[in-house]
Amino acid sequence: MPEPLKNMFSKVYLDNFADVFVKVYPSFDKTKFLKLVFNKEWEQKELKQRMRHISVCLHAVLPSGYKQSIEILKKAVINFNGFLSMIFPDYVEVYGLDDYKTSIPALELFTQYGSSEFAIRHFIVKYPKEVMPQMVKWAKHKNHHVRRLASEGCRPRLPWAIGLPEFKKNPAEVLKVLELLKNDESEYVRKSVANNLNDISKDNPKTALQIAKSWYGKSKETDWIVKHGMRGLLKKGNTEALKLFGFKGAEGIKVTGLKLQPEKITVGEKINFGFKIKSEKRQKIRLEYTIDFLTSSGKISRKIFKISENIYEQGQIYSISKNHSFKDLTIRKHFKGRHTLAIIVNGENLAEKIFKII
Repeated sequence: MPEPLKNMFSKVYLDNFADVFVKVYPSFDKTKFLKLVFNKEWEQKELKQRMRHISVCLHAVLPSGYKQSIEILKKAVINFNGFLSMIFPDYVEVYGLDDYKTSIPALELFTQYGSSEFAIRHFIVKYPKEVMPQMVKWAKHKNHHVRRLASEGCRPRLPWAIGLPEFKKNPAEVLKVLELLKNDESEYVRKSVANNLNDISKDNPKTALQIAKSWYGKSKETDWIVKHGMRGLLKKGNTEALKLFGFKGAEGIKVTGLKLQPEKITVGEKINFGFKIKSEKRQKIRLEYTIDFLTSSGKISRKIFKISENIYEQGQIYSISKNHSFKDLTIRKHFKGRHTLAIIVNGENLAEKIFKII
């Protein structure tokens, strides 16, 4: 079983973390800081709770003046990198929201060692007229971490973060940033642009499709962004999105012989399934399967899984076989009852079978 992410904030790591602060700020009370961190609730805290707790404990031992504390953090941050460095922008999120002029340059610096994507969103909500023009400036920054922040920070539906309801309603300000980054030299940045476009497609599919159509075919970079950014609409079988990539419906395509083995399973087992597919003409086919999972409340939750995208030759019969594991995961639990597996071809359901978890 993999080590929980929250354990990255280990005693060894935080001991070294405190040593850095002693070096840049000799008055730093390391003993007090570590005692505050490792309180009786520490073991029960999850990842982001631990990050926030560390920020609060830092505040307790740093100077009371926010500006002075930020200067100390700026000196310390250069000794860290990666996810654990997100303590620094978290500190700004908690204690700097009322000091825009100090906080924005700090977030620009801190994101170069970790990411300020969560913290900046609180500033977008409070200072939308100031922050979005700043995001446009960051989109032109020489550092790719800062350019990524310009996109990632304003995603309407960034996971683990507060939502941005105004951008769910109207993503026009977000699109100004994405236009500047769509051909960025950094794949790290382009992936963020694609994820942002996918977020937009959930609330504004027509807008997302307009952008996709205007970008597609212009460069290999934008082609990748569009394909990745349209993944949500493709999974939903959106006709316009499918046509954009050459998937023109399921006319003339037949799926036969769908078999599931076994048809009754227990949690933890795999189900094997196979079928044959034939097309009356040579065409591009996106092949997926869906499973209607039974939830704890007895409702149905449909999930879709990609099988392949290929050119299918006229008249040829292709045999497809797959398996699916019903092992419980952190993000999905399985429940006893009747389930349905369906074969989706270019967004259309062409065959389905019922099976049971017993």
